[in-house]
Amino acid sequence: MPTPSVTTDQTNQDVLEVFASHRDLACLPVTEHGRPIGLINRSIFLSQMSKPYHRELYNRKSCIAFMDKEPLIVDAAMSIDALTFRTVEYGEKALADGFIIARDGQFIGLGQGLQLMRVVADMQAERNRQIMHSIDYASTIQRAMLRTSRETLAATLPDAALVWEPRDVVGGDFYHFAAFEDGWFAALADCTGHGVPGAFMTLIASSLLTQGIEQLGPRDPGALLMAVNRGIKQMLGQNDREPHRSPNASESDDGMDAAFFWFDNATRQLTFAGAKSSLFVLQPGQGGDETDGTMINGARMGVGYVDTDMAYTWQNIVVPTQTGTLVFVTTDGLVDQIGGPKEIAFGKRRMCEAIRASRNASAAQVSQSVQDAHRTWQGSQRRRDDLTFFCFRAP
Repeated sequence: MPTPSVTTDQTNQDVLEVFASHRDLACLPVTEHGRPIGLINRSIFLSQMSKPYHRELYNRKSCIAFMDKEPLIVDAAMSIDALTFRTVEYGEKALADGFIIARDGQFIGLGQGLQLMRVVADMQAERNRQIMHSIDYASTIQRAMLRTSRETLAATLPDAALVWEPRDVVGGDFYHFAAFEDGWFAALADCTGHGVPGAFMTLIASSLLTQGIEQLGPRDPGALLMAVNRGIKQMLGQNDREPHRSPNASESDDGMDAAFFWFDNATRQLTFAGAKSSLFVLQPGQGGDETDGTMINGARMGVGYVDTDMAYTWQNIVVPTQTGTLVFVTTDGLVDQIGGPKEIAFGKRRMCEAIRASRNASAAQVSQSVQDAHRTWQGSQRRRDDLTFFCFRAP
């Protein structure tokens, strides 16, 4: 803002007259040959001049007597971002008194801390709007990527339910479902992170899985995990087991936990390979005991991470099924959710209890039972992670 100023040749009496004629002026710049050298704070100046005999002593003296000799002086060409950091570094004085703005070293006006904060808030709001618009569109892309799998699942399995709920607008979980003449393949994966970083990883991992199925076929889940593992490590350069000690190591250490499985229509066998993921299987006709059901654990090794060997082998586990066998698989967003009176994790035990409570219901009803138990447990706690799980009954 253009403001009055005084020169070093002017007296404190002149300063009093300027403040008297500009009631809203909080600070008065002092210049020498047009170059700003100081700032007189109205409150401090009037407080000093109101002391006994101060007017008699200082009225005719140079105005530099009560001048702040180290005000914040910035060039008009400085960006708002740079000015913000500079103002914060300078401290509260720059926010309260404002700062002097110069061009080519010559005084042109004052900036106020409050106005700066308003400008920064407006800029940040606009940036956030643009970012959220981009993320919303990214969500559209991510959902479109998953749509074919969901449609194929609905057409292939009459008794199945799939829940995919990103914690944020986009998420780090993804699923894949593909039908073939002799069976079907499904995958559930939890990539590193959530939100935008997690969504980037889902694009990478999903693309690598699709390539793996095209090259290897869908019938060997363990081999597909190996293919995705090699692809992530090569794409992100995550080959060094000690990334912080090697100058050529990748800056990232990202990957995924996953459950891959193939169902053979002729043998009715489910072939499962898991990377830090598990299957819960409940056979029909079990007597309703609280221990009914089998938890089938995958390998305790994630896919793609620096510590995962390039040639690591995930073993296939064959699970026999019959008509009505219930299979439930989830990412860790379900079991790791904090809640309850003691604010502890939901855990696999409560998950299994919710499944057993609806053992004779449809997969959709089992899914709803698990969701209801999970939401009740979460209560007022914030969602910790993306939530994805898949439930089906063998045809």
